[in-house]
Amino acid sequence: MSRIALVDDDRNILTSVAMTLEAEGFEVETYNDGQAALDAFNKKLPDMAVLDIKMPRMDGMDLLQRLRQKSDMPVIFLTSKDDEIDEVLGLRMGADDYVKKPFSQRLLVERIRALLRRQEAIETGERPDGDENKVMVRGELTMDPLRHSVSWKGKNVSLTVTEFLLLQALAQRPGFVKSRDQLMDVAYDDQVYVDDRTIDSHIKRLRKKMRTVDDTFGAIETLYGIGYRYNEE
Repeated sequence: MSRIALVDDDRNILTSVAMTLEAEGFEVETYNDGQAALDAFNKKLPDMAVLDIKMPRMDGMDLLQRLRQKSDMPVIFLTSKDDEIDEVLGLRMGADDYVKKPFSQRLLVERIRALLRRQEAIETGERPDGDENKVMVRGELTMDPLRHSVSWKGKNVSLTVTEFLLLQALAQRPGFVKSRDQLMDVAYDDQVYVDDRTIDSHIKRLRKKMRTVDDTFGAIETLYGIGYRYNEE
């Protein structure tokens, strides 16, 4: 049974998310500020943490910074801000993913499961059989699904779980077009509603991150009114 720490100053979120995770078989610990969580983590680390960014005493950014001094455990940020600065900064500091408020608890559970699977693969070094677990190479792109690692021209790129899934779906069949609906099915549970603009925003951020290591990156092509495709370079 994996131990999940929830850190948020909104008691309603703590209660509802904790109930959902416990129903899914997780052991859950809740904290309403970053300092209380850090004090507990110094005694015993959970298997992963879900952190709100804005909290009293110690915010999510400060807590993540302290955590990364001694642990690589998976961390998901909860953010209610429209500004992408916090998300980008959080990922650079070592967050593994972020989920925007208000969020689908079902989506959060799937993100937690994905990160725990990745962490287990890293720790055990095991690679189960199956095409979905194999390292994929497409031109200058290398993707390792179990380790959730991505590199372009040999340089590592930090992607969220959603961005990784979208890039993987496009790169699996270079030259073939994926509609926005198909990409929604890849990135989200079928009971979670998102509109076209959500996928467009993810693709925009994905391209931006790839261009941090190669400003000429253009492997993801937009076909207006249709969708996206990956062109092997």
